[in-house]
Amino acid sequence: MASKYYFINIVRFIMLVLAQVLICNNINFWGFINPIIYILFLYWYPIKQNRAVFIIISFFLGFTVDIFSDTLAFNTAATLTIAYLRPTIMRFCFGVNFEFQSFRLNAAPRIQQLTYLALLIVIHHTVFFTLEVFNFDNFLLILKKILVVSIASLFLCILLSSLFSVKKEN
Repeated sequence: MASKYYFINIVRFIMLVLAQVLICNNINFWGFINPIIYILFLYWYPIKQNRAVFIIISFFLGFTVDIFSDTLAFNTAATLTIAYLRPTIMRFCFGVNFEFQSFRLNAAPRIQQLTYLALLIVIHHTVFFTLEVFNFDNFLLILKKILVVSIASLFLCILLSSLFSVKKEN
């Protein structure tokens, strides 16, 4: 049973990196909107797994995207930031419920799931675009990029999440 989860996570890792690098990095809508969807891996990653392993996997996820995107470790830094802050974000969105053994992300109310995903995306994009621009004289440019790309990323992540979610039968 455990090997099934490893296999699913490996396939998710590869497919999300490929989708990010081959499709999303080439969208370039309005000259600067490239949605970032590989964050879904961190959203879908099992909650009760070893945190150190999760941070190492997050490093490799960001590093892999950086290699193929030529982005000077911006993705790695942003991905490690949200991987490190994930328990705090989950505690904010779900309360202490996520610490129980029986907690499942699919069973949480949809608004809490969307809040959790939106916070992951906004924190990732804040770190990413702050490092990319690296000049607070362009604060409005950073803010514009964070806002617009976060909306595009959230829209695509919700779309992908709903397409690949497992439906429960009553």
